[in-house]
Amino acid sequence: MRISIIAAAVGATLVLGACSSNVVNQAQTTVKQTKNMVSPTSNVLMSKSPLTYQAPQFDKLNIADYEPAFAAGITQHNAEIAAIANNPAAPTFDNTIVAMEKSGTLLTRVSKTFYNLASVISNDDYQRIEADMGPKLTAHEDNIYLNPSLFTRIQTIHANKDSLNSLDQRLVEHYYTNFVRAGAKLSDADKAIVRNINGQLSTLATEFSQNILKSFKEDTILVSDKTQLAGLSDSEIATLASAAQEAGKDGYLITLVNTTRQPILGSLENRSLRKKIWQASSQRAMGTNGPVLIKLAELRAQKAQLLGYPTWAAYVTADQMAKTPAAVYEILDDLAPKAVAKAEVEAQAIQAQIKASGGNFSVQPWDWAFYAEKVRKAKYDLDESVIKPYFELDRVLHDGLFFAMQKLYGITFKARKDLPVYHDDVQAFEVFNQDGSSIGLFYFDPYAREGKGGGAWMDEFVTQSELLKHKPVVYNVLNIPKPADGQPTLLTFDEVTTLFHEFGHAAHGLFSQVKYPSLAGTATARDFVEFPSQFNEDWDIDPQVIAHYAKHYQTGEAIPKALLDKLLAAHHFNQGFDTTEYLAAALLDMEWHSISAGTKIEDVAAFEQQALAKHGIDYAPAPPRYKSAYFSHAFSGGYSAGYYAYLWTEVFAADAFAYMAEHDGLNRDNGDKFRSRVLSMGNSQDLMQDYIDFRGAKPTVDALLKRRGLVDSSTH
Repeated sequence: MRISIIAAAVGATLVLGACSSNVVNQAQTTVKQTKNMVSPTSNVLMSKSPLTYQAPQFDKLNIADYEPAFAAGITQHNAEIAAIANNPAAPTFDNTIVAMEKSGTLLTRVSKTFYNLASVISNDDYQRIEADMGPKLTAHEDNIYLNPSLFTRIQTIHANKDSLNSLDQRLVEHYYTNFVRAGAKLSDADKAIVRNINGQLSTLATEFSQNILKSFKEDTILVSDKTQLAGLSDSEIATLASAAQEAGKDGYLITLVNTTRQPILGSLENRSLRKKIWQASSQRAMGTNGPVLIKLAELRAQKAQLLGYPTWAAYVTADQMAKTPAAVYEILDDLAPKAVAKAEVEAQAIQAQIKASGGNFSVQPWDWAFYAEKVRKAKYDLDESVIKPYFELDRVLHDGLFFAMQKLYGITFKARKDLPVYHDDVQAFEVFNQDGSSIGLFYFDPYAREGKGGGAWMDEFVTQSELLKHKPVVYNVLNIPKPADGQPTLLTFDEVTTLFHEFGHAAHGLFSQVKYPSLAGTATARDFVEFPSQFNEDWDIDPQVIAHYAKHYQTGEAIPKALLDKLLAAHHFNQGFDTTEYLAAALLDMEWHSISAGTKIEDVAAFEQQALAKHGIDYAPAPPRYKSAYFSHAFSGGYSAGYYAYLWTEVFAADAFAYMAEHDGLNRDNGDKFRSRVLSMGNSQDLMQDYIDFRGAKPTVDALLKRRGLVDSSTH
């Protein structure tokens, strides 16, 4: 099995993508919330699903299925690993490495099903099981990686790997490296310490994640006076009223998205309410997660030292494209002064707008979005409320995203209403090549609700593998506010971009054509995996694509050219702020994970301030996109010392998109080349070589600077 599935599960579902809104709705799930124990014969997890491509049988799944299925899966996998490790025959690629790839099918199935659903329909039962299973799965992973007999076999194969073909060599190197990085070469005493640390890390990461879920429910703002909501549209106010009603409260309930910045601040006229919302956002979960994240950072530093690395950041980056923290800091520190300078210029325009509006105060974080929107309206004569009617969700999905993917890759989507889903809001599709051959399944889960993690991401229920004869079953999650009954789902343009971004990840999983599951789909370095998604974003502004989907939800009329021109002209607006808040978060992540073993941290806020000042990015009006206490990527989502990856891969994305633009843009030749040389490859060869095979050269930062509006595209 992909042993990494255990680590990913324990660390919570990978948050692969950007962030969206998070208005809470009560979850209505088809997964039965029964606590009655079931027999193995009635437990649908115990056997392979009979549905298309082994899609989960959500309609037959019970909460009580998980624990016995986990127990059986661990027992089965233990027996398989023991048989491999204790095989009296000499170690070979087939009887050791391939055997491991084929092992653990039951545990993989239950882990993927449970942890994927725990991120989208969580409740007390899911959280209880998650807290219980985390240490058990961590111990199981340790039992594999720290098994001396098994590692001896892998060492033997690794020493003789030159006789294998390139793909098999890469798989052997993958296993050998992972075993060494897990501590396989440590003394027995140090292995025991690593086991203890891993157990603590698993428990703490789960606690961190669950504290954030509680925060989404508890850290809300209830408004009783409707006049305080001046600036919001009637439909937005109705959504807040609906959220309050579903929570059993009177008034208007404002819930938080998982970023520091809150989209609602761009419209609210009431400054005191804006401040209240921003403070609730920036200070959330500090009391519960402050001590947790400090302990996580300290333990990671200890583990890194045991494994021979000076810091956790050094340990993480050694296995990534960046290779060293110095390489990461170099790119972040190079862009930081450019971003802050751009943000300061933007702040001057905002300050002028405050003065023109009769204000007598310096811009604060809770003011930025509101007055930036006024500046944008003045500069581009652009009003978000006028734009949103042209971006209705269903049309954007079908006539925008699916249309673009058909033009680029020749694929089509067929609704599979016969397949069960885990929530009424979820849609299932089968994806086909132009010749009619089936690629896999795609599930789309657009709306925010209680029990669902914030933000947006992609993951897999089934990973593609030629060895196992598996076709991919993937899903995308967004957190768009669900409108009141009978109202259309109208998107901001940022939400449109997020939808395109996440399907870039889905395409990476769907188009995989790799033999071994450990190297398939999105199982690449973290500072490569965001490349396909960020590349896919820019198709939402392709003239052919946007003309096809940007149509008024009531009249069907295309967005007026003058309005579209303004929207595209404003595409780089506020990029100083956007880049600064991202870089600040990426640098926080790196600094937390650059401490050495034995470092004691007492004050989270003080650490944050010192880290930002160190890199010259402590610009108060543009705070980090995530502050530490709700920074899921860094502390529970698998991106520790890896949040920089979004910028690292944006270099590839911008360069690739510019290359396609030079070769007639949206066409099958470009798409087929990108699909065959990047998206289909998974981690089956050197990742930079994938890019060179596609582009003919390594990427440069030129296109990135233009993409982010940090240079004048006409002169650079």
